[in-house]
Amino acid sequence: MATSRTMSGSDWALLFLLSVIWGGSFLFNKLAVNELPPLTVAFSRVFGGAIWLYLIAKIMRQSMPRTRAAWLALAGMGLLNNVIPFSLILWSQQYISSGLTAILNATTPLFTVLIAHFFTTDERFTPGRIAGVLIGFSGVVLMIGPDLIGDLGKNVVAQIVMLLVGIFYAISGIYGRRFHNIPPVITATGQMTSASIMLLPLVVIVDRPWTLPLPSNTALAALFLLGALCTTAAYLIFFRILRRAGATNLMLVTLLIPISAILLGSLVLGEQLAWRHFAGMAIIALGLAAIDGRPWQWLTRRKHAAAA
Repeated sequence: MATSRTMSGSDWALLFLLSVIWGGSFLFNKLAVNELPPLTVAFSRVFGGAIWLYLIAKIMRQSMPRTRAAWLALAGMGLLNNVIPFSLILWSQQYISSGLTAILNATTPLFTVLIAHFFTTDERFTPGRIAGVLIGFSGVVLMIGPDLIGDLGKNVVAQIVMLLVGIFYAISGIYGRRFHNIPPVITATGQMTSASIMLLPLVVIVDRPWTLPLPSNTALAALFLLGALCTTAAYLIFFRILRRAGATNLMLVTLLIPISAILLGSLVLGEQLAWRHFAGMAIIALGLAAIDGRPWQWLTRRKHAAAA
């Protein structure tokens, strides 16, 4: 992973497209989890995604890996990038809005910078990155702080859980660098298949889906879109960007996601956010800009121009 990698115009276009798709996933999650348990929704999403991806791989005449080592690596990606974060997101969305969930998810690049410093050789702390992390986390404190002081109930727990989601996504982004020589459709298919296998026994034991009432057409439509659009299409784009631009650039998508998530949550679900949530997101954006380094480069150029 290297922030020195440049993003081409097509990379940015894919990043914006991915942010819109995943922004919609928070709305679809909310619609589905209103009627179904979180684990059942998570399994439906990854299993549906696996089926679509297998069909795409077959059409593209791509073969799945046959070695045990390859499948263990894909299982690790499925655990870090799907099983754990999907389950935590869906649990959190029972208590907080889809817009706030997306905003808290925008802390992922901050955790990526922190973790990459210790577990990669090409991403070390710089003064700009340290400043960016501190600025970004101050935005998180602004968003969650008043709730911590005023209410130590499930609302706060759900927000803290969403920060854990950011940590797992950061780890998975760095872990996923090992798949740079594998076609995106194969990586995505193997990841979703592994996640489905891991989630199935949990769903059977915990949710006992045969005892659940039949979901409405709205919930069924949300499940379909989660699998076909927010998983199948999204992860094909995800691994393409990861191969071309690196994990740090890829994780910037989580900053763009809240925009579409907030708009959809407001239009469809009538959700509202407090001013501190928007202010916190703006501060996180400033922190990410500092991590990216462009503000420091701009100031340096201005200083040199003034000296000249």
